Amino acid sequence: MTLETSNWLNTMTLIGFTEKRGNAWHYKREEQGDESNHYVGAIPIEDVRRRLFSWDAYEGTVETAAITPDGVLTYVDPDKKHIVRPPGALSPDDLGGIVGHVGGQAGMPQGWKLHQYREWLLDTVGHILDDDLSIGSAGLLKQGKLAWVSVEVPDNITTPSGVVFRPLLLAATALDGSLSTTYKRVVTNVVCDNTMAAGLGEKGQQIKIRHTRNSSARLMQVRDALELVHTIGDDFTAKVEKLTNTAVSAGDWAKFLDELVPLTDKQGQQVEGRSLALRQGKRDKITGLYDDDPRVAPWKGTAWGVVQAVNTFTHHIQGVSNKSGPEIAQRNMLKTVEGGTDKLDRDTLSTLTKVLEPAA
Repeated sequence: MTLETSNWLNTMTLIGFTEKRGNAWHYKREEQGDESNHYVGAIPIEDVRRRLFSWDAYEGTVETAAITPDGVLTYVDPDKKHIVRPPGALSPDDLGGIVGHVGGQAGMPQGWKLHQYREWLLDTVGHILDDDLSIGSAGLLKQGKLAWVSVEVPDNITTPSGVVFRPLLLAATALDGSLSTTYKRVVTNVVCDNTMAAGLGEKGQQIKIRHTRNSSARLMQVRDALELVHTIGDDFTAKVEKLTNTAVSAGDWAKFLDELVPLTDKQGQQVEGRSLALRQGKRDKITGLYDDDPRVAPWKGTAWGVVQAVNTFTHHIQGVSNKSGPEIAQRNMLKTVEGGTDKLDRDTLSTLTKVLEPAA
């Protein structure tokens, strides 16, 4: 995976509603040129189109050259296609380039179709934008191979238990089909800038459309489903309140840690050496969040506190010792659009349920 530079994140991503959630981790005004990539309020759809999605990718052939006694012969592989970013797509001096390829030993996927960003991300969500729903973020990653747009409400929502969040609908796709075009319900937890699945473990929170010849026929279905963005706030609030009202004792927490990060191997034997040190270190860091961190500790002793501890650890602590702020920001963005945060929340709740509701 190619990691974008700080300059990329300050020019090829757009961040809205900063008055409500603050600036992004990667914010550096000196790297943004004449036009900031941060917006106090909503991001105009015209700005997304102009600054990020003013271009269309195209399909190119995959060729191989061979030197023979009679000269150079060029062979075209009919089972592969390059997906090409045209010159000038990202900046006036952008020479363009290959952002990925489709096909391989098994040949081209049958009926494969390129999903362009403007059609599948902007045109699709554009019809639901109004005074209550606006674009809150958008961006390109992996040198233009992957893109996303989020549709958000203008104001933060605070649950009765004090959890502050922003509901959003995330639309994402990849030019080479490595990610199905996806529309999903998620939330941003404002206090820690974590992204969480709107259903917190429940399936049915997203629609995925594969890059096939007949995929355009599903656009109307997607447009109807996008209206569900209006229900995210109520659904997530209800889920959070259920979790904040679910007690987790000190004994339950200890059992949860044993399930999440066991200190024994599959045969039940105590691990030793470096493996033990790594596992114990992870347990200590998660426990530190649970006990003392202001992003988590207010909900210690509840199921929500458990979910928040694991989610915050994964977003901000796990595997970040050698990473810069922009690298961490990109990793978290990719986890969101590629589905890693959904699985994280599901797995956490599944483990906690196992502890709280042991088999008879």
